[in-house]
Formats: sequence, C-alpha cells, structure tokens
Amino acid sequence: MTPRLRMGVVGTGSLGFHHARILRDVEGVEMVGIHDRRAERAAEVAAELGVVAHPTLEALLDQADAIVVAVPTTAHEAVAVAALARGIHTLIEKPMAPDLAAADRILEVAEARGAVVQIGHVERFNSAIRAAEPWLDRPLFVESHRMAPFTPRSTDVAVVLDLMIHDVDLVSSLIGGAVTDIAASGVPVLTPNVDIANARLTFETGAVANLTASRVSMERMRKIRIFQPSGYLSLNLADGTGEFLRLKQGIPALGGGDLPSIPAEGLAALVERIELKGDGAEPLRKELENFRTAARGEAPPAVSGRAGREALALTLSIEARIRDHVPDPSPS
Repeated sequence: MTPRLRMGVVGTGSLGFHHARILRDVEGVEMVGIHDRRAERAAEVAAELGVVAHPTLEALLDQADAIVVAVPTTAHEAVAVAALARGIHTLIEKPMAPDLAAADRILEVAEARGAVVQIGHVERFNSAIRAAEPWLDRPLFVESHRMAPFTPRSTDVAVVLDLMIHDVDLVSSLIGGAVTDIAASGVPVLTPNVDIANARLTFETGAVANLTASRVSMERMRKIRIFQPSGYLSLNLADGTGEFLRLKQGIPALGGGDLPSIPAEGLAALVERIELKGDGAEPLRKELENFRTAARGEAPPAVSGRAGREALALTLSIEARIRDHVPDPSPS
C-alpha cells in the first residue's frame, strides 16, 4: 500500500481554512496540522476543525511531506522556500509571488531539490471548465467577466492581481500559445489601486481574449464565453454549469443569395443546445487531489510552477499597460 502523504497548511485565513477543512478527508492524505503566525486564529481553526496547530513553521515542516501556502502574497517566497529547501512539495496560492524575481527564486530552489511546485489557479478545476473540455476546438475569441462587490480583502494590490489573474491563467490554458499583444485600461474607484480593469490579449494563434474584472460591482458574476469554429460555449463559473450551442448536423450554414426560410420556431430549429454540467465536485477538493497525485510523482501538476510564473508575468504586463496605457508587444 502507498503510505499516506503527510500534508499541512500554512496560513488559516478564509482560503487556508478551506484547504485545511478539505485535507482532513482527502483519500491518501494524512492532515498533520496548520500554522498561522496569529496564534489566536490558529487555535480557533484548530478547535473548529479538530487539527493540530503548530507553534512555528518549522514545527509543521518537521511533520510534512507536502504543504499548502495560503499566506499573504508578500510572504509566499519565504514560506515556500523554507519548505522547498527541505524537499517538501508545495502548493502555493495564486498569485505565485509578488514579482517575477521572487517567482524565479522559488522555482530555482524547487528544481534544485526536486520538489513539486503547484500554483493554486483553482478555476482550472471548475466543473463548468471540465464539462466544456470535450467540446473545445481552437477558440478564436474568449470573453470573461469576473465581478465582485467590494470587500477590504486584498485591496493592497490592484484588481488585476487580485481577481483578473484567474482568467489570465484560464484563457491562456484554453487558447494556448504565446501572447503577442496586450492593451489594457483600468481605474481606482474606492482604493488607491485599480479596482476595475479591462484587458485585451492577442495570441500568436490569432485568437483574442477580452477580460474584465471588478471588485466594486453591485453583484457577483463569474462568466466566460468561448467562440470557436464549431460553435459557442457559455459557462457560468459561479455555479459550474454552461451550454454549448452549435449548428445542427445536416443543416448547411446560412449564407449567399439563396437563404433557406427560417422555421416558425426560429433559431431553435437550426441550433443544437448541449447542456454542460459537471459532477458538482468542489473545485478546491479537485485541486488538492491533483496536488496529492503530483506530490506522489504519479502525474504532473495541472498548474506547474512554470505555468504559474507565466500567468504572473502576463498579469504584471497587464498591470504595467494600465499604468502606462500603451500596448505591450511581448510580456516578459
């Protein structure tokens, strides 16, 4: 039998709490505890979840084969490097690091010690995305909207690093290939940093992605639309559902001077609607199961450290374009 992977969580804020909650019953994992520099918070979470609160990071690392880093972004490097230097596999919440230099230092230590680095771009595991995968076929235009009401959380960074980075990673994985052009704009509304932003990315394939993110919206929205030669996908990431619309088989595309008459029932007679509904599994659980598999060496992580670094580079380029409001021909 494969021994259970000993895993712990560093940082027990909102997201870290849920990592710890889920890890208690992930198959093949032994949850060895948590650490938070705020002793009162650690004690509170430990009591609620029935896990061990370690007084220091080192005490947790002494017990772990793998950890989740869910501390503020500015502390990602220090915690990740401490773990990776011991050869401990590490899942780092997004964004991977505050800057590319820190990301590169994390990757250098991981590669030197042969440890797995996975980045927490959890939307890759969204039920709607997984249900859409069989229907994806050379996307040409992708449009995403990620809107949220204002909260004080993460206002120390612009909305691009806070929210848009989810969709930067997602559309990059859906389209594939390098980004050749970036145009972006954004404005601060309630904070000194940009609170609402839009970015247009052009890929070497010719595909275009239009991304909008806001943390000052009146209502929540997490939707993505994908246009491709075979049809149109509309996905609701908030509830993990969607639909694929395509021309019914056997019906020629409309065009030219001799158009067929439109049936009384209208577009429904010409277009096939395929409902997309995932298995309803919690995306964070799927992400942690993937990390467990990667840490065991059974498969590569869905979002590697290199992929996380690429998403960060692209997001930082978008942020720079907002500051400068000029196109960037090539993200670093």
